[in-house]
Amino acid sequence: MKSRVRNLKTLDRVISKAGLGSRTEARKWIGAGQVRVNGKIIRTPDHWVDLDRDRVTVDGKPLLARSRAYLLLYKPKGYITTYKDPQGRPTVYDLIPDAGDYLFPVGRLDQDTSGLLILTNDTQFAEKMTNPAHNVPKTYLVKSSIRLSDEQLDQLRSGVVLKDGPTRPATVTRLRDSGNRTFLEITIIEGRNRQVRRCSKSSAPRCSNWF
Repeated sequence: MKSRVRNLKTLDRVISKAGLGSRTEARKWIGAGQVRVNGKIIRTPDHWVDLDRDRVTVDGKPLLARSRAYLLLYKPKGYITTYKDPQGRPTVYDLIPDAGDYLFPVGRLDQDTSGLLILTNDTQFAEKMTNPAHNVPKTYLVKSSIRLSDEQLDQLRSGVVLKDGPTRPATVTRLRDSGNRTFLEITIIEGRNRQVRRCSKSSAPRCSNWF
């Protein structure tokens, strides 16, 4: 007889995947004794839960999977992509006060970047969108601080060596030159922190001053 493969996940991840809150929030609730598994208070976020057998409650309420939600948000400059900021800077959540259930961003846009941001409570969708193994392209419109030569654009196309390793080749299109600046379109299939802005001075001495 073939044994059943148990559907196990850590308790903090179970709460997060249900769309109730982030894993950070889940850990706080667990540590505060607000979470029970099969009627027993569990204070260990890494406690294994069998999704097919165990009953999880938060503040006495059964943990139920939320309806999947997907929100497309235009993030303006000046906002950071996080739930709370210790420095008190505005976050994207200030733009969606009536969103209802907790939604988390799919990827990040830094404070000085504007553009489309997807927020959802669907962790599987987010994984497919952000994991480089799925090769999901992300396109950025960029204004450089100098006029870029064809050689410099070719360098971006072939990949640049960053401190955390070489980037994958990118699709780069020159849109127009205006004065001493170049407007271009860059499509990448990675999601490193500030990847479009960063370059290694050792591999490209002037690249750090392009953007």
